[in-house]
Amino acid sequence: MTAEPSIVGREHWTKKGDVRLFLWEKSAGAWPGPLGTVLFVHGSSMASQPTFDLQVPGRSDSSAMDCFARLGYDTWCVDMEGYGRSDKHRDINSNIANGADDLDAATEYITRTRGVESFLMYGVSSGALRAALFAERHPERVRRLALDMCANLPVVDPARITAPTIVMRGQFDGIASFEDLMDFFARLPNPDKQFAVMPGIAHASFQQKNYRIPYHILHSFFSQPAPIYRGA
Repeated sequence: MTAEPSIVGREHWTKKGDVRLFLWEKSAGAWPGPLGTVLFVHGSSMASQPTFDLQVPGRSDSSAMDCFARLGYDTWCVDMEGYGRSDKHRDINSNIANGADDLDAATEYITRTRGVESFLMYGVSSGALRAALFAERHPERVRRLALDMCANLPVVDPARITAPTIVMRGQFDGIASFEDLMDFFARLPNPDKQFAVMPGIAHASFQQKNYRIPYHILHSFFSQPAPIYRGA
């Protein structure tokens, strides 16, 4: 019987101006992971570690970071300014644009530290909007993009998101309507795109009893081969 690979967690810090940001990395071997580097982006309700590295005794796959590290990814998350262990001293609203700035600083740090140039990115709830806006600003840094929710808001223009993208919607998620999401999906310009409905799931997909479904969808999308076109 083959033993499961040992997962190692590492604490990192970087700065956005005078703001210190906390990053957490988990992997099961050399960097970057053979399947790529995943950056998980949290929403407005919880910081990054309880969202993506939840530890439940007797249930080893409750941590998405552990699960994806075992699959062969190098996994990261970052506490947005105002959340978790990152700085909270500025009197600001930690909005979507500010979150995209945090992702800018986080990806620059990971690139310097691990040599990663392009990321697999998954944003949940308002983290989806942060990740989508970051993908607008820095398309060269996003290899594949997964979004759990995109409300019909002017902060994100889907026509400017050029990365391969999957929109994931829980069956019982009332945050964004199917109509809003399908309009968003139709305007994505890259033909490498998917729309997935997650049965038995509401909004917080990783904290529900069917959490293995988004794991499966994400791994399938992140590991999908690139298309081959005539002449390539």
